[in-house]
Amino acid sequence: MRGRRHVESPADDAAGLAAVARSASITFREAGVVRGGRALLAVNQRGGFECPSCAWPDPDPRHRAEFCEEGAKAVAWEATRRSIGSVFFAAHSIDALLQHDDHWLESQGRIAEPLIAEPDDDHYRPITWDDAYDRIAGALGDLEDPDQAVFYTSGRTSNEAAFLYQLLARRLGTNNLPDCSNMCHESSGVALTQTLGVGKGSVSLEDIASYADLIVLVGQNPGTNHPRMLTTLERAKDRGARIVAINPLPEAGLRRFRNPQRVRGIVGRGTPIADLFLPVRVGGDLALFQWVNRTLVERDERSGGRVLDHEFIDRYCSGFAEAAAHWRRLDPTNLAEQCGLDEHLVRRFVDLVVAARAVTLCWAMGITQHRNAVPTIREFVNFLLLRGNLGRPGAGACPVRGHSNVQGDRTMGITHRPTEEFLARLEDEFGVTMPRRPGLDVVEAIKAMEEGRIRFFMGMGGNFVLAAPDTKRTARALSRCDLTVHVATKLNRTHLQRGRTSLLLPALARSDRDEIDGVQQAVTVEDSMGVIHLSTGRLTPVSPLLRSEVAIVAGIGERLFGRDDAIPWRELGRDTRRIRERIGRVVPGFAGAEEKLAAGSFVFPHPVRDERRFPTSDGRAHFTVNEAVALDVPPGHLLLQTVRAHGQFNTTIYDYDDEYRGIRGDRHVVFVHPDDLYDLGITPGQRVTVTSIWTDGERRLPGMVVVPYPTARGCAAAYFPEANVLVPLTSTALESNTPTSKSVVVRLEPESA
Repeated sequence: MRGRRHVESPADDAAGLAAVARSASITFREAGVVRGGRALLAVNQRGGFECPSCAWPDPDPRHRAEFCEEGAKAVAWEATRRSIGSVFFAAHSIDALLQHDDHWLESQGRIAEPLIAEPDDDHYRPITWDDAYDRIAGALGDLEDPDQAVFYTSGRTSNEAAFLYQLLARRLGTNNLPDCSNMCHESSGVALTQTLGVGKGSVSLEDIASYADLIVLVGQNPGTNHPRMLTTLERAKDRGARIVAINPLPEAGLRRFRNPQRVRGIVGRGTPIADLFLPVRVGGDLALFQWVNRTLVERDERSGGRVLDHEFIDRYCSGFAEAAAHWRRLDPTNLAEQCGLDEHLVRRFVDLVVAARAVTLCWAMGITQHRNAVPTIREFVNFLLLRGNLGRPGAGACPVRGHSNVQGDRTMGITHRPTEEFLARLEDEFGVTMPRRPGLDVVEAIKAMEEGRIRFFMGMGGNFVLAAPDTKRTARALSRCDLTVHVATKLNRTHLQRGRTSLLLPALARSDRDEIDGVQQAVTVEDSMGVIHLSTGRLTPVSPLLRSEVAIVAGIGERLFGRDDAIPWRELGRDTRRIRERIGRVVPGFAGAEEKLAAGSFVFPHPVRDERRFPTSDGRAHFTVNEAVALDVPPGHLLLQTVRAHGQFNTTIYDYDDEYRGIRGDRHVVFVHPDDLYDLGITPGQRVTVTSIWTDGERRLPGMVVVPYPTARGCAAAYFPEANVLVPLTSTALESNTPTSKSVVVRLEPESA
């Protein structure tokens, strides 16, 4: 619990018995021994439900305890026995609830009934489902233009719910479907589509575990954000693979992994993970990989063409000559300054690359949330193309998605810019004209709400206000809507930053049993590597008034468009198999899903991985020339990135501790290199106001305590979502419009005692 702050030395390893103890503690505290035990035995198992946290794939065969500490926390958090309804909300006004932090809000329990707060209400109060549907249908029906509505989606929505949700928005007549991908891996999708023709990763779990000779991890922290990845990396290490970690912060999970399912993880020191650690400067990854690619080309020229895969380049690629000429013009001294690394470390990295027959390159949000994110990922692709590391075992691109089914949402059509082919297939299937005008992404939607152009906002899960950038500005923008609708399992801050009228609709969690007319319903999700899994909830819901996301969307559709609509909302809302049939005729690769799922999971086709085919405009993989846009960091300022603590998943805060970074009892800290603190004249433990600077002014976050930490020089880090207040809404990545949460220019201003 939150209490006196205590700072310890950062951990040297991840997991072990301590992780088992923490998992058991939160599970039994929230759900009890019996209910909690049933949930953990069902998570990620065939016939059970998919973990609601990260999107890391399930192995085959699966372990009996196929979950990690973060997964156990996520399952326990939604499997809790506590619930809140009319009595709770009568006792707590909205203003009073706003005085609590989000950990307290979510700790109160599951939302047990539909609730409404109208303009004159100080409290949320109960409303029936029928009346809630009438309010929503009335508000949507009164819009002068369908583009006055926004339909936001978090990453945990099932494929079936996501498909219905995008269908609801497009049946209304809008493509305003912003989603959490806009704030995380949008940059990956843009860059991969431009260069390879497919916006998804091109490797499988077995590629990493069984075939890759070298695994490069850039801008990610598996120990906290997707711990089951460490088990895969351990398998790779056992067979001799080498691993390189590139990150401004040293992370415990990349030092050593103590697998609690192996003897050496319990009684021994575990498995060392990273063979080489490159402490790159925040935002310096583009310069680093330009330096690496330049070095590879130089070595190839000196060796007489024995370093690069010229056969692959000639047969499958375009643009190599232009890219190589660009690299030759770059000054290694400038590249070294930009990335903050010395030649010795880079040379060791290149040695490992040249020695490896197959290289997998993995990255996460430490890469995607920068001004130069898209050019950086295109440079990653250049790196893979140079030695033919695409379309063969153990080699390829691996953007590690952070939230379960965030990739599936996009596959199902949750996007503000749908393709013409997808819209045409929807029209053929349902006989309804689909809108063609591009919709709004997250940043554009916030600006439109701010300007009064949006009257209706619906959020399918998530915590929009805290997940989005520029927290205060986002909250003000949301409050300008006439009606905000939130489909949720637990109370969070977004529900309290309400529109003029606000509805809370309580949804079943992924672990909850969903039974209609005696038939157990099941949904599907897509993991980070394009594998489709069936998910069937097993726990008794905490309230009979909860409804599935599928049923909620179908109920709105039926009330808005009527029972005789071309889209059979009631039929689809009562049987998820009917939705999968429709998806199979719209989404390539999903046909016959029911039969495939009966035999287990199935994999979406991927032309690069499966056929070494690149569906670009010219049928070839594209080398690119990438120029960095410099970010001005004035003297006395630092470049700040937001990070997650070990005691959280996305915006959900399970506790106030970050065991791996040695922080207990508080989250209001900023990590800075000791030498930078000395230069700035700031004492470790001093309280400061962190002020971000941008073209439109300054943003301030007071009450932050400075913690010396071995981050890269000139850089700093603070916890998300608390530090999102510092991220300017208009500071976004080139081409993808992703908020630049990993490159915020800040100064530290000491506060009086």
